[in-house]
Amino acid sequence: MRMVFVNLPVSDVDAAKAFYAGLGWQLNEQFSDEGTASFVVSETITAMLLSRERFAGFLPEGAEVGDPARQVSVMTALSADSREECDDLLARAVAHGGQQFAQPQDHGFMYGTSFADPSGNVWEAVWMDPSALAG
Repeated sequence: MRMVFVNLPVSDVDAAKAFYAGLGWQLNEQFSDEGTASFVVSETITAMLLSRERFAGFLPEGAEVGDPARQVSVMTALSADSREECDDLLARAVAHGGQQFAQPQDHGFMYGTSFADPSGNVWEAVWMDPSALAG
């Protein structure tokens, strides 16, 4: 089984902790400290929220930490079990300091919402009709 660790620079670790806890994700204290917050999204996905300084420590010399509040370079998409789950995640994000990123996309067989966390990192929730996937 493969796991995914999404590493994101954040401008305020405490604000990020409050936001991601508000999404209903579980803080993993073992891998969190004053500069890092580790949130379990699912059994196979973890979001690692790092202060910009901590994030920079993982980059090779000369590489710069991007500012997601100014430029989008990654949109992390999560699968959802229903349209309602997409809408619910967006509502929780907005209620806890995030912003809706784009209007919901409804293609009939596929539906998605998107939001940015307080630092500007973009997430999507996407539902696809299982019968459309069967081909």
